[in-house]
Amino acid sequence: MTTEDTPPPGLDLLHEGAAAYGRGEATEALRLFEHAVATTSGGVRVSALINAASMRDELGDHAGALAGFRAALTEIPDDAVEKRASTLINYSQALQHTGELDAAQDALERARELVAGHHEFATLHVSCLVSLTAVTVHRGRWARAIELATESLSVTDRFAPQLRGHPLSNLAAAHFESGRGELGLDFAHQAAAAFEAAGDVNGTAEARQTLAMMYARLGRYDEAEPHLRAGQEHFEQAGLGYRAGLGLQLMGFLAERHGDLDHVERTYRRALEYFEGSGAVLEAAGVRIRLATVYFARVEIEDGQAHLAAAYDIYAARGLGLQCARVDFWHAALWEVVINDTVTPPPPEVLALARDLAVTSAIAIDAVRYSFPNGAQREQWNREMAAPALRLAFHFATRCGDGQLLADLIETRCAGTTLDRDAIAPAAPATLPFDPVPTPADAADGTGPLHLGSALAQVAAAAGLPVAPPPRLSVPPDGHIALNAYITAAEQRYGRAVREDRVVPT
Repeated sequence: MTTEDTPPPGLDLLHEGAAAYGRGEATEALRLFEHAVATTSGGVRVSALINAASMRDELGDHAGALAGFRAALTEIPDDAVEKRASTLINYSQALQHTGELDAAQDALERARELVAGHHEFATLHVSCLVSLTAVTVHRGRWARAIELATESLSVTDRFAPQLRGHPLSNLAAAHFESGRGELGLDFAHQAAAAFEAAGDVNGTAEARQTLAMMYARLGRYDEAEPHLRAGQEHFEQAGLGYRAGLGLQLMGFLAERHGDLDHVERTYRRALEYFEGSGAVLEAAGVRIRLATVYFARVEIEDGQAHLAAAYDIYAARGLGLQCARVDFWHAALWEVVINDTVTPPPPEVLALARDLAVTSAIAIDAVRYSFPNGAQREQWNREMAAPALRLAFHFATRCGDGQLLADLIETRCAGTTLDRDAIAPAAPATLPFDPVPTPADAADGTGPLHLGSALAQVAAAAGLPVAPPPRLSVPPDGHIALNAYITAAEQRYGRAVREDRVVPT
């Protein structure tokens, strides 16, 4: 929210709108700000434009919000650094809601340049960091997200402690999504407490909704429901359609346990209407994945696959490769459920499709753990994310009777983790009881560290040593590259490297 320092005509409307928003009455706040836009001029009108756009974003009208922010930016004087920077930050939030992550990051970088060196704008610096973290979370770059969230929490504690709920929320999301569920919950509880202490009604409700989502994904449904109800009541009363859509999506997920698939489908479709109506395309993709689950459960495969394809296309168009891999993993997992529940054997082409989806996505999901600088995070990602994906790959390789694929998967798993020589050599090479990166000759004669297999991976993870992306493995007797076709497919399909160019024999 922005207000003018001087009391020109119409300033009272800005104060009234801000007070309404503080009470959680976003619709009333929007009415007051729009009235100010129509009846005032100069700086008050610009502030009203910004605030009205912010309210539209809160209420789910993201396209209207973007138009409002763009109009405001054309009217803000170049020397109004604070107002321009704050508008760019709010503009980036609306861009994130519509999935325009590159444009959102560009807006934030512009805002960050404006406030650089201006200590009096420390709060805006905090907001930039918080929003940059959110963009990084959307992109699935968990290690970088944790770094940014930690930095923003430190800056917030120094300059704007009343805002500390925001970096805590980002820390909760980044840790939870990277496989550290309990730590994510702890940060989410801290965020809820921080918002409540600051008197931020909307922030408190959002944090409680986040807690409900986390508990549900951990299978702790009874703990999810009270947080969900508390948040949903606030969002529906306040007319916050986007957040109400998130709540409906979670309600549908919880209702899946009771087997009334028609009710579940109606709930998901209401959520989808909220998301598509507001332009929240990433959230629309998420609810389409849940709708696909309903259709597969009813063995309405074609409709289920259509929703999965739509979700995949949304993520792919925005360069979100990890989310694309997760869609493929879920697609394969849904096929496994259908196959297990069917008496007659599935057609060979179905098994081949599910196998390719499972193996390709597992390679990409497994590769994410090499991006974490912390060994405990790598180990936890492996346990909670990569291992289930790889188990599914093994299952379909077995179902297909694909002996070569099984052998390659086994070789890949047994190779373990190689350490990053460049990262550790300057620090303490003498402390390592083994040569961290074997030469091809070392590996070929059976004495190299690659033959330590998973034990080496566990040592590296426990110590928190820097880990390099895995090399490509040359497998005897013919010297073929293990999983070569699947590695190529993964890198093309998800737009991210999953192996080094280096080749070592097993």
